[in-house]
Amino acid sequence: MHATEELLDERAFSKLQWRCRRGLLENDLFIERFFRRFGASLTVRQANALGLLMDLSDNDLLDVHMGRKSLAEVSAPLDREDVQEVLSLLRKNC
Repeated sequence: MHATEELLDERAFSKLQWRCRRGLLENDLFIERFFRRFGASLTVRQANALGLLMDLSDNDLLDVHMGRKSLAEVSAPLDREDVQEVLSLLRKNC
């Protein structure tokens, strides 16, 4: 198994959850649902992609999540397969 496909360890998971705290309640709610559903199976690669999404402003993150903007519209480096995968998982919780 490639290192980035390994499951996220407990310490890294805790740090990621802390990093994902947002200023908009709407973002916090969909991220919380994401962690409840997928947290136990998150890989290092997925965690890194989620971290990239967390670099977005609260409004851009919500717009991308809701489909009002694409990843390419908010930040070209985010329009990549791993980030698209995590975004798809985030959207499954709507």
